[in-house]
Amino acid sequence: MRRLFYRVGIFKCERLGVPVIVIGNITVGGSGKTPLVLHVAQQLARNGFRPGLISRGYRGNATGVCEVHDDSAASQVGDEPLLLKRRFGGPVFVGRQRPAVANALLVANPDCNVIVCDDGLQHYGMARDIEIAVIDQRGVMNGWLLPAGPLREPLKRLAQVDAVVVNGSENIAVNEPRIFRMKLTGSRFFQLDHPTGTCDASLLQGQRLHAVAGIGDPGRFFDQLLSLGLTHDAHAFPDHHSYTAADLDFTGDAIVTTEKDAVKLSGLAKLPVWVLPVEARVEPDLTQFLLEKLNGRSSA
Repeated sequence: MRRLFYRVGIFKCERLGVPVIVIGNITVGGSGKTPLVLHVAQQLARNGFRPGLISRGYRGNATGVCEVHDDSAASQVGDEPLLLKRRFGGPVFVGRQRPAVANALLVANPDCNVIVCDDGLQHYGMARDIEIAVIDQRGVMNGWLLPAGPLREPLKRLAQVDAVVVNGSENIAVNEPRIFRMKLTGSRFFQLDHPTGTCDASLLQGQRLHAVAGIGDPGRFFDQLLSLGLTHDAHAFPDHHSYTAADLDFTGDAIVTTEKDAVKLSGLAKLPVWVLPVEARVEPDLTQFLLEKLNGRSSA
């Protein structure tokens, strides 16, 4: 009904002066959107675009529109936007109202010529040129809409997006065209309090490790560690968890964690904290697909 109201003009859909790419999902919870947003932004920048990133800033307490800086607090702007800022380097703005956030970013960065929106597939108040839906290895589970199941929108919504990216599983059959497969790769860690200190997974083998993950599917991170030969005690926390020192009060040699969690762990742990950055690998070539779309379509 909400979509109908936007289509007939009862609800206003704001159009920006630059193309908009929305990367989201139709299920509740994280599915690997943030690594894909980073991948898309980096690839666009390498191909001559000047992207700006926007996000709701989930679990952040900032009011209104807020620009994200390298030294921003995750508690203010959200963990994912802070991670994106530190990895991407370009402009990142957060706020609940996506059109207002995008317009503020464009005013502050007039050279920006494409907006990439982290989440927001269901936020129809901002027109978009390209929609990408991400599904992780859990699939759509029972396939029912909220509150009986995990779906924010009916499964048929996948037929309406420009691309579906399946994260972390070759076994999920998605009965839609424009399917891409994403794998998150990484094997080199950096130390949280000394980012220039790095090591390969082999140097952590044999240590008593505590793996900490507060992401949509912590098991995905734990499985990745096992694939690197790192046995560990697994500690799963809710997505976007706000950590305390008590959460990290472990006995052992070191803590290993995700980049998303790491932005909230500084100064809390007694043990050394090693962080595993990941890169998205997408097949077939999603970048070429997006470039063809952007070069062949007028802005929203």
